[in-house]
Order: sequence, then C-alpha cells, then structure tokens
Amino acid sequence: MSGGGVTRRWGFGGGRAQQARAEAQAAKDAAAAAFYELDTAQRELGISVETITAVDGSPAGRRVAGEFAEFGRRVDEVSHAYISAVDRHDLDREGLEPGAAQEARRDLEGVRGELERAKGELERFGRGLAPLLERAESQLAQVAPAVERARQALLAATRELDAAREAGFGADEFAARLAALGPELTKLNEGAGRHGVGETIRRAEDVQRRAGAVREEVRRLPERAAEIDRRLASLRTRAEALATRADGVEPVLSELRRRFSAACWEDLQRVPEQARDAAGQARHKLTEAGAARREQRWADATVLLGTVRALLNSGDSAVAAASERLERLTEVAFSHERETERARFALRDAQKLAMAGRSTPDPRHARPLDDAVERLDRAVGALEGGGRHPDYWHFLTELDAIRESVAAVVRDIRESRGGAG
Repeated sequence: MSGGGVTRRWGFGGGRAQQARAEAQAAKDAAAAAFYELDTAQRELGISVETITAVDGSPAGRRVAGEFAEFGRRVDEVSHAYISAVDRHDLDREGLEPGAAQEARRDLEGVRGELERAKGELERFGRGLAPLLERAESQLAQVAPAVERARQALLAATRELDAAREAGFGADEFAARLAALGPELTKLNEGAGRHGVGETIRRAEDVQRRAGAVREEVRRLPERAAEIDRRLASLRTRAEALATRADGVEPVLSELRRRFSAACWEDLQRVPEQARDAAGQARHKLTEAGAARREQRWADATVLLGTVRALLNSGDSAVAAASERLERLTEVAFSHERETERARFALRDAQKLAMAGRSTPDPRHARPLDDAVERLDRAVGALEGGGRHPDYWHFLTELDAIRESVAAVVRDIRESRGGAG
C-alpha cells in the first residue's frame, strides 16, 4: 500500500514462525539445563568413585572404576550429540523458517531426553555405590585423626627425650630411633592421596606405636638405671658369698670321701674349683657391667648382668649339690626304707590307675610298670648285697629314674583317657 499511509511487512505465517522459534528456544534451554545437570551428576559421582578406588582395593572396588568409565563413554556420546544439535540450529538468525524451528525443537527435545536418561542411569549407579562409599568415607575419616595421633606421639616422645637429657641421660639410642621416624612423618604429611588411605593409616599407627615405645622407654630411664644399680650391688654380694661358700665345700668332700665309696662322690671333686671359677668370672663380668652402666649402655649392662646371674646360679647349684649329696647319702645309709617305700608307693598308684575300669591293663602301660618293679627289686638287692661300702648314690639315682619313668606312664594314661582318672 502506498500513498500517505504506513507500509506494513506481511511475512507468511509471521506469528507461527515466532511461536516455533520460541518453542525451539525453550527446547534449547531445557536441553542446556539437562546437559548442565548431567555434567554436575557426573562430576559428583566421579568424586565418589575416586573416594572408593582410593580406599577399596577389593575386586568390587576395582570394578567400580571400570563401570564408571563405561558411563563416562555414554555421557560423552550424549554430550557430543547435544553440542552437535546446538551447533546445527541457529535459532537467532533472521528469517528462521517455522519448519527449521520445529526441526530444531524436535532435535533438541530428543537430545534432552537422551541427556536425562543418561543422568538417570548415573544416579542409579550412584545409589548402588552407597555401601562401598559409606565404608570408604568411614576409612577416610580415620586418616586425619590417625595422622594427628602419630604427630602427637612423636612430639611427646621428643619432649620426654629432652627432659631425660636435661636430667643427665645421654639417650643417644632413643634419639636415633626417633630420627628414623622422620621419613615416615614426611610420607604422612604427603597425604593419603599419594600413598593410599589404608597405607597411610597403617603408617600412622606404626609411627604412633614406635614413638610411644620410645617415650615409655625414655620415661623409664631413671627407674632402669636404679634397677641396674640394685642388681649390680646384689650380684656383687652374691659373688663374694659364692667365693666364701666354695671354700666350705672341701670339708663336705672330705666327709663324703671318708664315709662313702668313690662312686658316691668322685663326680663332685671339681666343685670347689668350679665354684671359685664361676665367682671369678662373675666378678669380671660385673666390672664390665658397671662400665656399661656408667656409659649408659643399658642393653649391654642388662645382658652382662644376665650372664653374671647365670654364672652365680651355676656355682651355687654346684656348691648346693655337694651338701645335698652328703645329706641324702647320710639318710639312705641310715635306712633305705624311706626311699624304697616312696618308689613302691608311686608304682602301686600307677598300677591302680592302669587297671581302673579295665580287667587287664593296656600293654603299653603294663610293660614299663613291670620293668620298673624289676628295676626297683634289683636296686634294693644290689644295695643290700653291696658289702661294707655299697653304692648308695647309684641306688638313689636309680630310684629317681624309676619314679620318673612311672610318672611318664601316669601322664600317658591320663592323656589317653582325656585327663580322666
């Protein structure tokens, strides 16, 4: 139309084109929102998967990473489809035909559906990971407290070490043990992300335990030093006493030689020499232990004192054996009936036990008991027929052996009956 009026542009289907454009734009916006939601879901699930795989080395834990990777490929496909759809349709261009807008809407709605389905699949997968994730998060929650406990244990041990040094203790051994924990602390500080959750917790617990042990040993240094001092004094007294007792063995041996046959005492002839030698060695080791104590070589001092004790025990036993020999020989020379009756009593008890609940004894038990009866009779016969100087010591040792063999049979019977009888 011309003339003085306004010229108006009549586009075919103008209103329909605008509506189609608006619907396409709405579909584009909805697809963009679905794309954003899928991306967010994937990122959040990725954090959960990383948490699980960092902690859980089980087959189930390892499968999670593979399954998540498959979902990742699916997400990549639908994301690529979304981006391609957006690139194919320029909804802002002039002259967008309604048909093109409708095609764009259909295309974008289809892509949005794929995005939403992929998001749903991710969410279902995530819900299935809940038990594994809960366990992994529980372990992760242990990392920081475990590392902190390790640090505090090291700090406490260091302070205890400083206090010991101020009190005059060298404590170099303990300082070296604490220094050896330095690399472990460095690894703890590097974190579970580098070394793994399980390994970090184990390392923290190990550091805490070792530092705690050092702290306790350092704390006990004054007590340990006092104990070593007490043992040094006590063992010196014992060494002197042993030397004195060694000199008193000779009269006992003289009495044995005067009253009994050689078989009863000849194995004791070196007792005085053995006792004096043990006392001398003990004094020498005590000197070494004293030096170790002054130099604060606690472990060496403890080992040396153990050696001294063993030497003195050996010497004391040898001296005591001579006196006990004289006592036992004197008693059996007066009357062998007491020793004989002790052996017969043990035999009768064993025979009763072997027959308990049976008409005939088990040959495994009857045979050694019969042998013991014969041995006892022979021992008594040899003693009574031994003339003026019978071998009392052989008689005593034989009866000791008989009682031990009978005790072995009794133990076997009780074990075979399950402890009954």
